[in-house]
Amino acid sequence: MTATTNPAPKAPPVPRNGVDTPTLFATIGVVKDQPALAQFQFRAQSRWVSGTHSQTTFSGFSGAGGAHEHKFVTTAHADHPAVLTGTDEGPTPVEWLLHALAACLTAGIANVAAARGVTLYEVTSTVEGDIDLQGILGLSTQVRNGYQGIRASFSIKGDASPETLEGIVRQSQARSAVYDLLTNGVPVSVSVETGSAQ
Repeated sequence: MTATTNPAPKAPPVPRNGVDTPTLFATIGVVKDQPALAQFQFRAQSRWVSGTHSQTTFSGFSGAGGAHEHKFVTTAHADHPAVLTGTDEGPTPVEWLLHALAACLTAGIANVAAARGVTLYEVTSTVEGDIDLQGILGLSTQVRNGYQGIRASFSIKGDASPETLEGIVRQSQARSAVYDLLTNGVPVSVSVETGSAQ
């Protein structure tokens, strides 16, 4: 006669790394059962200030079956530095893109680590992009307008093996919306409405 033992029940997830892990798993379960809730639309409203300076606000979005307002309205300024004929009132638009990539990957790292029961101690990154301005200045049709290459370097510390920690970063990379946009592209349409001075 062979004795069998039942495996110990899996402990429920607990909040970790500032991530509400129980809610994370609950959300995954709800969206799995109701895929329509996964449809989101994010928005940004921008206005020209002067020269190369613009101001963008982020206030609301739609998703999970309804309209939502952010906890507070965020205002972001973009400009060019003086060497590029701006007044340096904020990072350049292409620098905001680097921020978006770093922020997306870092958020994913926190979520993946929490889901895997790994406590993080520190996550830092440096993201660099190389651009040749001959393209946007119209000096060469052989040079693209955007980045020629982007490099993201992460340092991660936590209560897991180096292999597990690297695996967390790789999983974040595999699920990152911004990484996907940059490496696979996305259709972009631009509409125009004109008017005259009042």
